[in-house]
Amino acid sequence: MSQKPQIKACREVARSRLFRVEELELKFSNGVERTYERLGSFGSGHQAVMVVPLLDHNRFLMIREYAAGTEDYQLTLPKGLVEPGESLAEGGNRELKEEVGVGAKQWHYLSEFTLSPNYMRNQIHVMAAKDLYEERLEGDEPEPMEVVEWSFDRLLELNEREDFSEARVLAALFLVKEKLQSGWLKETND
Repeated sequence: MSQKPQIKACREVARSRLFRVEELELKFSNGVERTYERLGSFGSGHQAVMVVPLLDHNRFLMIREYAAGTEDYQLTLPKGLVEPGESLAEGGNRELKEEVGVGAKQWHYLSEFTLSPNYMRNQIHVMAAKDLYEERLEGDEPEPMEVVEWSFDRLLELNEREDFSEARVLAALFLVKEKLQSGWLKETND
């Protein structure tokens, strides 16, 4: 295994309301030096959570929301920041209530994904939610989300849709599908 590069310097080079851009001066074990850039964090300690709300062992709920990055509406999973003092399940449940209009009684931790490890420090925790019930909370969304029911037996169709492009959502859905087929979600409750 290679030795990690030495970080000689890290400095902020730009900032907006949502983003910090950092410049890293690195020295690799072979002596090569490079400058990398990445999106940094604001050090708020916030975690992010993405939820797969399960209706049963084949059906789940998605939302369609406007995505500024693609300048279009995208089919995705509910997700957002976990507030200080909230557990991942509490933050996920709040996001579910705000974006989908349902809460969940059972929570299953699945994984932590990086978003773009070459350019970002951020990660997102992926959780499955079961035993759903109706409850809506007001969130910070500018418009109501369209809720779309989908099924695992149609998972590959998502990749063919013009309004679906988020790789981490597809990875999370395949992970849940595999867990469901192995019986894991029947036996655990985090």
